[in-house]
Amino acid sequence: MRSIVLVVSALIGYGAATAAVSGDPKSACASLVDSDFTQVLDAPTQVTDAKFVDASTNLPAYCDVSGFVTQTVGFRLQLPANNWNGKFYERGCGGYCGASTQVGYGTQIFAGLLQRGYAHLQFDGGHAVGVESALWAYNNLQAQFDFGVRAPHVAALAGKAVTERFYGKPPAKSYFSGCSSGGQQAFSEAQRFPWDFDGIIAGAPSPTFSGPMMYYLWAGRALAGKVSQRDLKLVHEHALRKCDMDDGVKDGVIGDPVHCRYDPTELLCKGEYQEGECLTAEKIEAVKKVYSGPTTSKGEKIYTGGPLPGSELNWINDEWCCAYVNGAGVVAQWSGDYFAYVGFMPAPGPTWKSADFDFDRDYKRLRMSESLFGAADDPDLRKFKGAGGKMILYQGGQDESDIPSDSIDYYETAEKLMGSRAATQDFFRLFVVPGMNHCTGGAGAFAIDYLTYMEAWVENGKAPDVMIGSHVADTSYMAAHFLTFPLDPKTHVTFTRPVYPYPTLAKYKGSGDPNDAANFKPVVAR
Repeated sequence: MRSIVLVVSALIGYGAATAAVSGDPKSACASLVDSDFTQVLDAPTQVTDAKFVDASTNLPAYCDVSGFVTQTVGFRLQLPANNWNGKFYERGCGGYCGASTQVGYGTQIFAGLLQRGYAHLQFDGGHAVGVESALWAYNNLQAQFDFGVRAPHVAALAGKAVTERFYGKPPAKSYFSGCSSGGQQAFSEAQRFPWDFDGIIAGAPSPTFSGPMMYYLWAGRALAGKVSQRDLKLVHEHALRKCDMDDGVKDGVIGDPVHCRYDPTELLCKGEYQEGECLTAEKIEAVKKVYSGPTTSKGEKIYTGGPLPGSELNWINDEWCCAYVNGAGVVAQWSGDYFAYVGFMPAPGPTWKSADFDFDRDYKRLRMSESLFGAADDPDLRKFKGAGGKMILYQGGQDESDIPSDSIDYYETAEKLMGSRAATQDFFRLFVVPGMNHCTGGAGAFAIDYLTYMEAWVENGKAPDVMIGSHVADTSYMAAHFLTFPLDPKTHVTFTRPVYPYPTLAKYKGSGDPNDAANFKPVVAR
């Protein structure tokens, strides 16, 4: 079943001819520390360390560069010594970023990019605190602006300048890829700095931080102490019974989560409540609140919506990254930190509690901080298109957050502004990946080589009319982030699926192996 993946990879190709630094790469690497980058326009830069790393079994030789852009935007740049493909790749950072969790990942994440010959950069978002905490932003407007607007842009300017110094010529093509907060950074780059990148890959973006953080409060308040993981398993199984076959295959994945319609009221207990067998009216009301998204006390909608059917198993879990509530019934730290240290001006500080948020009033108070903290919700991408940019927006259908609603709303609004679907898909396409969690992982075919499809679009004019995804067995959520492409032939792929530009869906043809993407066809959404 993996044959179609290998064929697609062969047809698309893996980049241009490689190039090496002129002269001795070890000397060129060492010289970067003494080079003057303070005159990089809009991004005064200092290289603090440059170490040459010899080739190993899995990696080519490369120059490992660390530095910062004034004030405090840290970056790490890895430059292949002998197999540079002439291109630059910048990866956005997730959560609240931070040096220890973003720049510190190093070659663990980027081994595949080094093998493909990319000069690639990671940045810290302007601070060194961990990915879950927003304490660094408290009464620090410069840090907030660096994180929300400035960091990905100045990191690109610095990274390209250092790359040019090392190789003696600038990158021929530049790409940006990020998911979650990195997806917001991708949107910000396309909207604010449309000339930075030829291709932008935006995954599960939150166009504003305040929207998802408000949603986390809403969903956490609805669920905590009322609904159990076992209750949600029942809801999830009910959703599958209603919608699993919408793509013609019973596989534990809802193929069209956007149009899946079912009523959890059907699970109402007829007699005494039995956990995992039925739901009380209170539990059903809580589930409905999560799906609907935040409203005022009068029922007035104040945000785009909630998660899609199929995501229920992720609403309560013990993963640090993505649940509204953990197994102990504690609401996620993400949202509490946002409103304590960022969301309001002035910030209330550590005494603020999630119960303090007033859904009749406080949503109106968020725009000042949003603007400083990188609100990237402007669907006017005409300058990006005019600059020749291409953008792939991908979104997991099983994402437990409100972000699927955000992504779809953003894309559909962009279509209206551009005047037609054709005019939009000429440079910007949305892919909703059935069964994929937030950014990656899940029950669906989540492993997709977005970069190769983007290269084909930017460099060869081959638009991604379909992308092939693979479901990799026995892969944890975090391990899914470290997959490299093309997938190792030893990788246990259980099935493949085509993913088409929204709103087109994949439908089983009715014959052939349902685990092989070749046996599916595109259909128009209902």
